[in-house]
Amino acid sequence: MKPTSWLSLALLLATATACGDDPAAGDDAPVVDAAAGDAGPDAAPGVSAIAHVVVIVQENHTFDNYFGRWCTATPGSAPACNQGPGCCEAAPATDPSGVTPTVLDDTANADHDPDHTQDCELAEIHDGAMDRFATGTSCADARNVAIAPAALVARYQGWAAQYALADRYFQPIAGSSSSNDMYFAVARYVFTDNEYKPDSNGAGCTLPSTRVTYDGVTTIADLLVDHGETFAFYAQGYQRMLDATFCPAAPADCPFGLPTTPCDYDPSDVPFEYYAQFLDNPTYMKDLDALADDVAAGALPSVAFVKHVGYRNEHPGYGTTISAGIASVEAVVDTIAQSPYADDTLILVVWDEGGGFYDHVAPPPASAVDGQPYGTRVPLLALGRFARPGWVSHVELEHSSVVRFLEWNFLGATGQLGGRDAVVHNLGSLLDPAQVGVVVPD
Repeated sequence: MKPTSWLSLALLLATATACGDDPAAGDDAPVVDAAAGDAGPDAAPGVSAIAHVVVIVQENHTFDNYFGRWCTATPGSAPACNQGPGCCEAAPATDPSGVTPTVLDDTANADHDPDHTQDCELAEIHDGAMDRFATGTSCADARNVAIAPAALVARYQGWAAQYALADRYFQPIAGSSSSNDMYFAVARYVFTDNEYKPDSNGAGCTLPSTRVTYDGVTTIADLLVDHGETFAFYAQGYQRMLDATFCPAAPADCPFGLPTTPCDYDPSDVPFEYYAQFLDNPTYMKDLDALADDVAAGALPSVAFVKHVGYRNEHPGYGTTISAGIASVEAVVDTIAQSPYADDTLILVVWDEGGGFYDHVAPPPASAVDGQPYGTRVPLLALGRFARPGWVSHVELEHSSVVRFLEWNFLGATGQLGGRDAVVHNLGSLLDPAQVGVVVPD
């Protein structure tokens, strides 16, 4: 398959095929957690054709925000089929309090940043009733019930139609971004909300909070490097922050216009910066601009995380637009798709947390591993030739599932961090065994 072929048809397939059932699919299993019994290590992968994984982390939108009108199955029907938009639930016409969703266009996204602290999100989730996002709590707001128009998110919906979408992927902990991001690094609870920031480059250019550096903690990146794989985190604005004597001036195209988040690099969005071995380590911490250079030089790491600067990662409020975020994601995907890496790279596009927006599907019970409550659904897209074409996975997943997959694919054994990576589901429900060359466990 040519490098551009797996990307070019996405928008043409935005309407997708009708619902179809695959008898070989096993996507109805719940999250495996210690309360139900340890999943145990997945079988050794054998020979996987996936040589590189690129994880693009956007911010603060629920599944219903972007796919609530793409999916067409009746709300609450839990379709068992997997092929196309007829196999995932549409958002209800109103939330449980009777509020009709507002249109989440660029203007609405730029104007309203819902409260997404843990206390607020748990109050809105209301023990799974999902009925206090618009009214009934001090942080409720009718604008929290919102769905983006199809034209605005056509690229994401087109990718869902062509590749694979998870409709049961939940933020691993109710609350703000940093606490959720930590699960990408260590697959377990570290702190709540944005309680701490790393003591790193740029820490003084964001809102004040306690700085912390963790020593002697093993992350998924450590395991990969120790196993002979390569790893890098590409953060937009990182080099500008390094080069500035003080906080760098806001880029001309940042609507907020001030030398702080969301216009500049925010180290609290980079979970590996909290750990001493990665703290501003140039071997692993890179500016996003370096990604294209590394791809051109044949130096794409085995595992790469990508984080866009705030006004390009879709975080609501502060003048941030969804369209700017989508264009930024598309640029990264194009960089890979138009390179020799296209045929051996799996791209995952995921959102760190739901941002306090309404979603109609109740989260699973709190994790028995660390006792922390799950938050709302967020989208996960698997892109490239390894994704099951036009597929909707119903397996319950979270950020630790990405870690489990990385362990399986590159290390040959899962659960090595001893956190949720030992018990959550793997990503096999999204991946095509014929293309991967081996069956990836669910």
